[in-house]
Amino acid sequence: MSKVRLLVGTKKGGFVLTSDERRKEWKVSGPHFAGWEIYHMKGSPVNPERVYASQSSGWFGQVMQRSDDGGETWAAAGNKFAYEGDAGTHQWYDGTPHPWEFKRVWHLEPSLTEADTVFAGAEDAAMFKSTDGGQNWVELSGLRKHGTGPAWQPGAGGMCLHTILLDPTDAERMVIAISAAGAFRTDDGGANWKPINKGLYSKYIPNPTAEVGHCVHHIARHPGKPEVLFMQKHWDVMRSDDAGENWREVSGDLPTDFGFVIDVHAHEPETVYVVPIKSDQEHFPLDGQLKVFRSRTGGNDWEPLTKGLPQSNCYVNVLRDAMSVDTMDECGVYFGTTGGQVYASTDAGDSWEAVVHDLPAVLSVEAQVIP
Repeated sequence: MSKVRLLVGTKKGGFVLTSDERRKEWKVSGPHFAGWEIYHMKGSPVNPERVYASQSSGWFGQVMQRSDDGGETWAAAGNKFAYEGDAGTHQWYDGTPHPWEFKRVWHLEPSLTEADTVFAGAEDAAMFKSTDGGQNWVELSGLRKHGTGPAWQPGAGGMCLHTILLDPTDAERMVIAISAAGAFRTDDGGANWKPINKGLYSKYIPNPTAEVGHCVHHIARHPGKPEVLFMQKHWDVMRSDDAGENWREVSGDLPTDFGFVIDVHAHEPETVYVVPIKSDQEHFPLDGQLKVFRSRTGGNDWEPLTKGLPQSNCYVNVLRDAMSVDTMDECGVYFGTTGGQVYASTDAGDSWEAVVHDLPAVLSVEAQVIP
């Protein structure tokens, strides 16, 4: 029978959590790269033993790591990320020009079909590609050199490219999201990009319906319906039914529509999960009650899921890459918190149990089903 492997990136190292067949007992391995920020870890859908990790430090810079045995041992991969050509400038918070500067990799997305191909989303916002298992990286500079690039400016957490969605039906199509520039799509493998922000409204920017400048926190979709996208924005939960050409709000009856994470059930394309927090100033759950909200109708109608979650004195946050689902027959849903807990639900969110307590603050969670 299959098991589940959770790849957990934290502020002070990476952890690999492996379940038994019932997803009830978990073995914890780590910390790997103790003391380093592990922004993201993700396994290849082609080779389940291939795992990539983004290891970052303000002192020592960016180090890419690769494992070929499911995270038991690691080797440093290529670490040279260079912007192509004359980098130029983008806007800073106050609107003044600021040089493009590579800082770290926020997100890794292995290819759906090629074991040695992997994409990386960086800060300052750029997308890189490797075709040799992470040893060498080339910028897909058509994104950063898009005509709107000089107008991009960072969100509060930096100008990060944090979401990469590969289309299982079209290898040339990708959707990405940048804080705080918005969402973009390529239909030719990354050579050319277009903003896909029509319908977004951000009242705190000079033009609330501008082509770019929206602080998108995360985007998710079901692989069986790649044209349907769900977005958690800086305020507002949004939906697109045409691969991002148009968006509409589906916040519905959520108690607050501010949050960072959003994900979709593995077998039900219209079942969506979010974790609302109080506000953009108070990054913790309303009333100190940790609640996951689920919509079975693709938005608008939401139900709170609380069984097994703390309902008093809970002031953690769930960051943008810190939720994942598995593909088991009964879909498992997992998320990590800034308080160091990783919660698991083996019944699609009806009930939750803490897999582990007291890790460093969790930055990312990715689930893999393994033999």
